Amino acid sequence: MGEVEVRKNPAPPDNRAVPTLPAVPPQPPTPKTEQSPAPIPAPPTTPTPHRRTAFAEGIDRLRTAATTEPGRLRAIGAVLAALVIAFGAVTAWQTTSRTTAADDVLHSSQPLSSDAADIYRSLADANTMASSGYLAGLQETTATRTRYEADIRTAAAKLVTAAANSDPGSPSAATITRLNELLPRYKGLVESARANNRQGFPVGGAYLRTANDTMQNQMLPAAEDLYQKENERLRSDYADATPYPWAAIALGVVALAALAWAQRRNYRRTNRVLNHGLVAATTATFIVLAWLLTGHTLARAGLNGSYAHGVRSLNVLHDARIASLKARSDENLTLVSRGAETRTLKDGTVMDAYDWAYDQEIDKLAKTLAGAGALADDSAGSKPVQVANQSMKVWKARHELARQANDSGDYQKARDRVIGTSAGAQSTGECFDSVDTSLASALTHETSEFKQAAGDGLGAMTGLPEGSAALAVLGAAGALLGIGRRLSEYR
Repeated sequence: MGEVEVRKNPAPPDNRAVPTLPAVPPQPPTPKTEQSPAPIPAPPTTPTPHRRTAFAEGIDRLRTAATTEPGRLRAIGAVLAALVIAFGAVTAWQTTSRTTAADDVLHSSQPLSSDAADIYRSLADANTMASSGYLAGLQETTATRTRYEADIRTAAAKLVTAAANSDPGSPSAATITRLNELLPRYKGLVESARANNRQGFPVGGAYLRTANDTMQNQMLPAAEDLYQKENERLRSDYADATPYPWAAIALGVVALAALAWAQRRNYRRTNRVLNHGLVAATTATFIVLAWLLTGHTLARAGLNGSYAHGVRSLNVLHDARIASLKARSDENLTLVSRGAETRTLKDGTVMDAYDWAYDQEIDKLAKTLAGAGALADDSAGSKPVQVANQSMKVWKARHELARQANDSGDYQKARDRVIGTSAGAQSTGECFDSVDTSLASALTHETSEFKQAAGDGLGAMTGLPEGSAALAVLGAAGALLGIGRRLSEYR
């Protein structure tokens, strides 16, 4: 049977319209660009730890070391050495400052205070001699004139010394400059009074009164101000030299306590009674502390003694001598002025101004002599004061006689009772000379007492600053060697 071919009829065409897309306009060709390589990813970062300070690291190392016996020993050795060195350094510093102040008391401030008192005394004495020479007139003695000239030279020389030791621009320097300006002016007035008096011109008395006013109202107050300033400097030096060095003493006690604790600790851990290095350090520290206490106690006693029995006596004696000089000058000027200057008292009484001033100064002299006698601590110091006191009493009695003669109008007799015209005239001038000589002797003795006591006080601290520093270094070395010996046992 033959194959029958079957033909399929094609599907009928789809008459629905198919939408067509709009035509795309031609585009310019796109330029070719190089393709950049892909970025390489960064490796992951790990956070950096915070860097600690060297101080914090050191503290950590110390804490770690403190947990071991060698570390603790090293710390103990460092502390002991530091304490001993600090004790020696503070001791050297404080004793040096006190030694310097004590040396200033002995060689600077007290001599300058005495120089200031000498300036005052020389000026007051020159004024007294000038009035005495005026009263004598043509009968003025060579001794009176020589003493006046010596007083002027002494005052000028002492002013030069004071100027050399004063700080430029200080109040003391200004006072010294003022005195240097007034001194030649005063001397010129005295010479004018002397020349007119020798020629019999009454104007000489006016010149002398002007010279006295210059001295009493300008020069002596300035000299007293200088004296007070130098005394303040002296008291300041005493205040710097005498206090105990408490900081050094406290450090010494702490250092000894630390050394004792270290040795006890060493004994408890090793059962050894002594550590030679620590014993040496303890001995050196104890020597410095004992030296400090003993030396400063002796120095303080010497300086306090020099002030109580030297400076205080000197101040009172200077005041007594100045009061006697002013009383003598006022006594002379009572006769020079002849009532030209008066003073009305509270009760209405009219007195000669210079006679009234004499009464004030002679009363001050009596009080200061009583004070000087109470401060004198031996016969060498009290005997001259007793002689001066007796001479002062005779002076007052003779002055009363001269006052009565002057009040009655007998000027010549009054003058003779004041200045004397011959040997054995029993004048008040003899009493004044006795008072002045006795006080000068007492001043010499008290100055020697001051120098002895202050010198002993200064000598008690000799070598203490240097010795304490040297022993402290040895003590610190001993402490380090003693601890080092223990550390060697751990190697």
